[in-house]
Amino acid sequence: MKTLILNIPKTVDFDDKEARMAIAARLFEKGKLSLGQAAEVVGMSKREFMENLSSFGVSLFNYSPSDLDRDFENAKGYNL
Repeated sequence: MKTLILNIPKTVDFDDKEARMAIAARLFEKGKLSLGQAAEVVGMSKREFMENLSSFGVSLFNYSPSDLDRDFENAKGYNL
């Protein structure tokens, strides 16, 4: 893993874990990290990371509208 050093003013109420979560959530959202990789960056389980994503405005489901349309069309062919 890469090491990143950030200098954040002391006046900002932002601890190390919150900073790691913010970065990992954004990288997950952009598809740069898998769910497992992002959780590892923060030091959380996958489940705990998933539960915290919404606090950072990130959805667990990173499907584009075209992906959703394609999945919906594929699902139409299945009779359960």
